[in-house]
Amino acid sequence: MDKLENCPNCNDIFVKTQFRDLCQKCWKEEEVDFETVYTFIRKRENRSATIDQVVGHTEVKEELIIKFIKKGRLQLANFPNLGYPCDKCGRTIRKGKLCENCTTELKGDLNSFQAEEKRKQDQMQREKATYYSSKD
Repeated sequence: MDKLENCPNCNDIFVKTQFRDLCQKCWKEEEVDFETVYTFIRKRENRSATIDQVVGHTEVKEELIIKFIKKGRLQLANFPNLGYPCDKCGRTIRKGKLCENCTTELKGDLNSFQAEEKRKQDQMQREKATYYSSKD
C-alpha cells in the first residue's frame, strides 16, 4: 500500500510506492543520471569500464550506480568489469550479497554452531537419562 514519506534525498513529502522510493523531482534527477551512465557504458569502447571509470567519466555517484545494478537496471552480463561490493568485506562481486570467501566462512560458522548445539543437546539428553538397577 502507498504511504506518505519524506524523500531520503531532499526531505520533501511524497507518496512512496513499491516502484518509487523518491519524490518526483529526485526521481527525475536519478533518471537523468541513469541515462548518463547507460549512454556511457553502452558505447563499445566503454563496455569494459570499471565502476571507478564510470564514476570518473559520468560524475554520477558510485552509490547510485550500485543502486542501478542491484535493482537490475544495469545488466552485468553486458558489462564484464562492473560489480558492487560484498556486504561483509567490500570485495567486488557480480551476484548475491556476499563474495565466495564470505559465503564459505559463513557456512563454516553455521556448521560449527549447529555441531555445538547438537553436542549440547546430546549432553542434556545424557544428563536427563534415568538409570535403573536391579536388586538381584
